[in-house]
Amino acid sequence: MYLRPLAALLLLSAAAPALAANSAPQPLPIVDTIPAARDIPYPGTMTLKVDATDTDQNIFKVQQTIPVAKAGPMTLLFPAWLPGNHAPRGQVEKVAGLVVKAGGQVLLWKRDPVDVYAFHVDVPSGTRALDVSFSFLSATVADQGRIQVTREMLNLQWEAVSLYPAGYFTRRIPVTATVTYPAGWQAATALRPTATTGNTVTYGTVNYEVLVDSPVFAGKYFRKDDLGQGVTLNTVADSAKELVVSDEVLGKHRELVTQTVKLFGARHFDHYDFLHAITDRMGGIGLEHHRSSENQNDPGYFTDFANSLPDHNLLPHEFTHSWNGKFRRGADMWTPDFKTPMRGSLLWVYEGQTQFWGHVLEARSGLTSKQDKLDALAGIAAALDNRPAREWRSLDDTTNDPVISARRPKGWLSYQRSEDYYNEGLLIWTEADAIIRQGMNGAKGMDDFAKAFFGINDGDWGEVTYTFDDVVSTLNGVYPYTWREFLTDRLTQKDRAPLGGFERSGYKLVYTDTPSNFIKQGMKANKFLDLTYSLGINVAKAKITAVQWNGPAFKAGLTVGPEIVAVNGVPYSEDVLKAAVTAAKGGTAPIRLTLKTDTLVRDVNVQWNGGLRYPKFEKAAGAPDGPLDRLLAARP
Repeated sequence: MYLRPLAALLLLSAAAPALAANSAPQPLPIVDTIPAARDIPYPGTMTLKVDATDTDQNIFKVQQTIPVAKAGPMTLLFPAWLPGNHAPRGQVEKVAGLVVKAGGQVLLWKRDPVDVYAFHVDVPSGTRALDVSFSFLSATVADQGRIQVTREMLNLQWEAVSLYPAGYFTRRIPVTATVTYPAGWQAATALRPTATTGNTVTYGTVNYEVLVDSPVFAGKYFRKDDLGQGVTLNTVADSAKELVVSDEVLGKHRELVTQTVKLFGARHFDHYDFLHAITDRMGGIGLEHHRSSENQNDPGYFTDFANSLPDHNLLPHEFTHSWNGKFRRGADMWTPDFKTPMRGSLLWVYEGQTQFWGHVLEARSGLTSKQDKLDALAGIAAALDNRPAREWRSLDDTTNDPVISARRPKGWLSYQRSEDYYNEGLLIWTEADAIIRQGMNGAKGMDDFAKAFFGINDGDWGEVTYTFDDVVSTLNGVYPYTWREFLTDRLTQKDRAPLGGFERSGYKLVYTDTPSNFIKQGMKANKFLDLTYSLGINVAKAKITAVQWNGPAFKAGLTVGPEIVAVNGVPYSEDVLKAAVTAAKGGTAPIRLTLKTDTLVRDVNVQWNGGLRYPKFEKAAGAPDGPLDRLLAARP
């Protein structure tokens, strides 16, 4: 007999026994056995000895003595949350050969199962200090991480070669560090030596927070230049010829210091050391510290300065951080140790206003001409104004990106967003400056905010925290306005990029078929072809490295990765592709790209007939100077 489906279902449901309940465990509780940091003195001074002589295998060898507060359980921490990284980026995976001893006896250590940066040991009764040894296996090839050691130079970061005891504010833990460098090399750091024997240097005792904030650049080829105001430019290079610098170029760097101190009206360091590497061998870096900064520029920075425009912003940006980010810091970002997570809700001030002042000071000092700076700003404005991710993700959410992404490559950056608080923060503060200048008839601007907010407590190189309310209050002290609403809107809107600072100054963002000098140099330095605003792709060494969401290439089905073999049947070159885009302008025929992947060669037709497009700012001929023009002008 045929049983209809519904009847069969009813029969089965009536006959089947009740299902037994699945197993349902309860979670084990997570017990945090790591002592919380306390603001009390640590009982004793740690000593740290680092052998940094291995330039063949790039291994730092560490010996450390850590005084013991008492017998029993003790936790040693490897720094995880690193200032300037805004995320837990400590390279604990590179720690190897860890041995902990007490009075010559090897102790058992056990890594914490939740916080893998923590190591637990039981300290025997009567122990006065632990002797710790390990190796830090710094990267030897780029896929292991940033290269920190070459045959010509090294970058020693103390957080990579030391542990510290849990339970104390890091500013309350004293430490004396000694380093043995390769023979004949010179070293620079914000620390000051107290003894030198051969190539071994002992530095003065500081607290652990200051130690971590005082990295080292050392090198075979080295020069030191006094920039005035207690600031020194320490440069290492791949070769001696890269250290040759003209008086004119050096003068621009001195003017950077002069203009910066004029801007803020105070110094938050007893001395300041630019740690500067001109190299394409050691890994790139731009990292702020209170009395120093780590900076890498490409070869030619000194010797071909006019053609190194993309590198001119690094030193102004990192120097500004001594005031913004190191001295003044968002209250939710300041932490008592390197274990406590940082929260970056105010990164649009920390990094955004640093980006703003970095570009302004670059222009004021003459490191870059006004026109080149305007062209650089046009590139920033265009990138953010052509970011479809604005439709769903507001700027304030991008302050989480250091933790979410850790700067890993993104397949669809224009629809994901990245650390946009840098450059969009710049746009917000440019608009704020224009509002103040227009409201005060030019009598005040963001310079007045800088002095009021960052220029307090001359000579203090501690930290002063702030909140959103503090930012609003200081702005209102400069010029009463609806600042709370203005900032909230700019941080949370899902709309076009905030270009009001340029528009209030009479500048209009337009696109032409000729790239500016700044864009040309950027493409040359980074070895890629930028067709973002035409085909909607970037190409490097014939491979597609970026695809603009909803752009012509995206609509044709392209993605990151394929190699362009030919354009309209002609073997690929950058000139061939640009010529094809130009030839298609005003027509109806698509541009045919032959693409190759590991498994496929195919032709793709991209429909684009608008020609080459590159951003620039346009201002009506004869138009008077506006707020932006006055902002970029050097201060007498």
